[in-house]
Amino acid sequence: MRQHPRVSLAIPVYDEEAIVLELLRRTTAVLDGISGGPHEIVLVDDGSSDHTVELLEKAAEVDPRLVVVALSRNFGHQTALVAALDYVSGDVVILMDGDLQDPPEAIPALLESHLQGFDVVYVRRTNRKESWWLRLCYYVFYRLANSLSSIQLPLDAGDFGLMSRRVIEEIRKMPEHHRYMRGLRAWVGFRQTGIAVERSARHAGHTKYSSLKLLKLASDGIFAFSIVPLRAAVVTGVAAIGLSGLYSLYALYAKFWLNAPQGFTALILAITFLSGVNLVFLGIIGEYVGRVYEEIKARPQYVVRKVVDRRGSNSAKIIDQSGVCESL
Repeated sequence: MRQHPRVSLAIPVYDEEAIVLELLRRTTAVLDGISGGPHEIVLVDDGSSDHTVELLEKAAEVDPRLVVVALSRNFGHQTALVAALDYVSGDVVILMDGDLQDPPEAIPALLESHLQGFDVVYVRRTNRKESWWLRLCYYVFYRLANSLSSIQLPLDAGDFGLMSRRVIEEIRKMPEHHRYMRGLRAWVGFRQTGIAVERSARHAGHTKYSSLKLLKLASDGIFAFSIVPLRAAVVTGVAAIGLSGLYSLYALYAKFWLNAPQGFTALILAITFLSGVNLVFLGIIGEYVGRVYEEIKARPQYVVRKVVDRRGSNSAKIIDQSGVCESL
């Protein structure tokens, strides 16, 4: 293990023109204080509709450590992370969000743990600044996902963290489309540890993760690493058969021994309940089938519109979608 590894920061951004200059100021300041190098920052613009790309391109013209990858449209946060990992070249890679809720000042602590022999150093988020109900949802989700998963998923750990080069190479081999990066990171294995870092408030702007997007991310985390929902259908079916058998015995007893008049209330309740259960599990099965369908199509995970890269040259190279390279 190198005492002073080359560090790559992998950062997805989307409509962050209000933050991006502060993000660059703080991340470059941290890299300036880290020995070794040359270090780099790979920023993937996930189809921003504001001036984020323009600001990044101007910054890349004067700082050769910046690599800007502009995607052709918005492909989603996890896909943007995948794109960033495809362009990094360092010995260690640190994933972080571009909203500065992941404090760049925690990077030296991640590197310190890495130098102790860990290939993965994940961050356990503490003292979150979100609303109480959102913090509760996060708390429940991480524990539910961990209990359902076939692997051990770290609790309260987001994407912010460090991965060694060999971990990155293994993740690059994974062709799946519905990515849950923190789960893939755990699945790869190797020596892993976590450090506690206080979760900062968003520096400016507003979150791009709506409730529906958070729900989709949660479903990716559960369905990608667990088949427990499918097995739950079998367990529920067996339980329903057992209960219906017991109720049948009671109905026969009531008819022949108690002479109790039987109505339709119990029958209607049973039909309604079991119909709802069937629809729920059909939806769960459909979710798995839909994911298989997405994988079979084998489309690329993302499309790159432009890359600005000055690594190893005195002028910025801009590669557009057609493959034409220009020097500035």
